[in-house]
Amino acid sequence: MKTIQTEVPEKLFEGASLLVKEGWFKDENEVFFEAIRRFLESHQSELMSKFIREDIEWGIHGED
Repeated sequence: MKTIQTEVPEKLFEGASLLVKEGWFKDENEVFFEAIRRFLESHQSELMSKFIREDIEWGIHGED
């Protein structure tokens, strides 16, 4: 397991805290973990296509 530290808008954190208060999650970390997991799961092919296109562009033009 990796640990990350990030900043989120106040409203986003308040929304996560509300879900914890209502008993949907044990803490805010769990809310954000689930959000990232669902995002990656639902966008996997889209993200892979984007990364492949970027790699091809870099290979053709050699720019970062």
